Amino acid sequence: MSATSPQDWARLAASPLPWIGLTLAAYLVAQWLYRRSGGHPLLLPVFTAVALVIGALWLSGTPYPVYAQGTQLLTLLVGPATVALAVPLFGHRARLKAIWRPLCIALAIGTLTAIASAVGVAWALGGTRETLMSLAPKSATMPIAMPVAERFGGLPALAAVAVALTGVAGTVVSRPLLDLLRVHDPAARGFAIGLAAHAIGMARELQEHPGTGAFAALAMGLNGIATALLMPLAVVCFQCIGWL
Repeated sequence: MSATSPQDWARLAASPLPWIGLTLAAYLVAQWLYRRSGGHPLLLPVFTAVALVIGALWLSGTPYPVYAQGTQLLTLLVGPATVALAVPLFGHRARLKAIWRPLCIALAIGTLTAIASAVGVAWALGGTRETLMSLAPKSATMPIAMPVAERFGGLPALAAVAVALTGVAGTVVSRPLLDLLRVHDPAARGFAIGLAAHAIGMARELQEHPGTGAFAALAMGLNGIATALLMPLAVVCFQCIGWL
């Protein structure tokens, strides 16, 4: 049997099959670890799977653009998957009609608080404008946060890291905090988790409680839209108070 040549490895790397397979395998392992741990928040499948993929890319010396090119099919499926999140919410449409006003108020307050708190803390620590604008949309889902950060002079890569850390931290803290505050209503819990922890928090809630997950999905989508719409106003306000 002949040894594998560098050309063979190059052709294999150019194929999408190994990278899609790596991604699916990493997620299955992450799911197994999460279940074996009894649902430990630090072993969330989204976070663990990303760590496994990054480790595999680092050990193999594979540049991220090669992996991104090979997983374009999975990226294309994000759109239909996001639209499908409306399916569990459809069953709660009567409740949604009854509480849409407080949800709108919570959305506005939550979005503005997320933007202002991120920029305020970064400004107090001496962050540059580039850093501040990268962190401002951290509570929006990643496909929205990255272009919004870039539009206002931030770094998309830094914004992506901030979004991931926000999602993990929000997911870990949200349940104990809501229990402490005695917030037990599924709509209130889900909407709060979706605002604070976007897709990562929503993914866990969909697995644990479909009703809570439905409102988390709603909050994630609305928060992304609200962040994109309110960022210009927020930037003007930050300039007026001397943060930018």
